[in-house]
Amino acid sequence: MALHRGDDLDDDFMPDDIVALSEGGSLVGDPDDIAKLLSEDEDADPAHSPPHADNALADKKRKRREKEKERKLKKRKLAETTEPAELPSVAAQPPALISDYLSSVQEKTFPKLSAIELQDRQVPETSIADTTEWTGSRNLDNLVDFIVKVVPSLHARLSQRTKSPGAPTLLFLAGAALRVVDVTRTLRSKTLRGEKGGEVAKLFSKHFKVEEHVRYLKRTKVGSAVGTPGRIGKLLCDTDALTVSALTHIILDVSYRDAKKRSLLDIPETRDEVFKTVLGAPQVLQAIQAGKIQIVLF
Repeated sequence: MALHRGDDLDDDFMPDDIVALSEGGSLVGDPDDIAKLLSEDEDADPAHSPPHADNALADKKRKRREKEKERKLKKRKLAETTEPAELPSVAAQPPALISDYLSSVQEKTFPKLSAIELQDRQVPETSIADTTEWTGSRNLDNLVDFIVKVVPSLHARLSQRTKSPGAPTLLFLAGAALRVVDVTRTLRSKTLRGEKGGEVAKLFSKHFKVEEHVRYLKRTKVGSAVGTPGRIGKLLCDTDALTVSALTHIILDVSYRDAKKRSLLDIPETRDEVFKTVLGAPQVLQAIQAGKIQIVLF
């Protein structure tokens, strides 16, 4: 007589009707009950299931889909309630607050300078354009209207004939090459340039060597120069190809944010280049502090 090992079966094991076999090898139990159990099994072969098996399977799948949809809806609602609302752009603030903001950011670029030394580099409130009357969004779709309505003096100059090569009226500082391309396309609008306005220079390091930009600027009359702070700063500080003789406005593209939600002045590298090589370039800083160049935050 064969002995059963202690771990073959649980102490409370009870064979069910599906797996229990009679000594003759046939299923024990009511055949109708077995068919019912199989009809509730989603893995059962539908070709051999009773008609109501398909309905039960479809009903289960429907309920699962509804539960999954409900779960996703709850997750989305939770994200909407927990995600912080986007703060208004600092660009919409009055000049006094913008001046304070620029000073606080500038301190991060020059942490070792004294308060007096920082003050010598400060952008004065009087050199910051007041754009508080603009209540629309500050995105590229509105840039042309923004300039026309809020900075009319810039609009007037951009539509005039440019006299000298490499001497733009406007410098537009953007944080990345792709953004420069988009802004350049927007500033080429005939609404801004009219028939006499100068070219729009596209200045960034990706794909372009400094020497190429130098050659371009020395032979081209540009009304606007759009670029990254690194390339514009290098052209201002290391070459004579980009001059400030006609420069009246510098636009800082602070409302635009990259994939990491960072603005032009949030990224340490571009922030430092803005304050060291563009706004900090001697000829630019002197003109800003003399009131000849206005800073515009967009």
